[in-house]
Amino acid sequence: QEVMDMEVKPKSSQPHWYELHVQPCLAELLGTALFIFIGCLAVLEDSGDTGRLQPALAHGLALGVTVTVLGDI
Repeated sequence: QEVMDMEVKPKSSQPHWYELHVQPCLAELLGTALFIFIGCLAVLEDSGDTGRLQPALAHGLALGVTVTVLGDI
């Protein structure tokens, strides 16, 4: 009976400082690094006839992967 009489305090809905400041910065850093790294590698490996298509596809796929992986943050 004593357990039922205890008051339950609701948790605060305010996010922790790590989720508010650090996590978005790390996601931005990781996403930008992946985007730039993949894009630069696509330009370095020029197979001749692809022209601007290869870097454009690499940047598009890198952006898609980055949004998919880090979209919840």
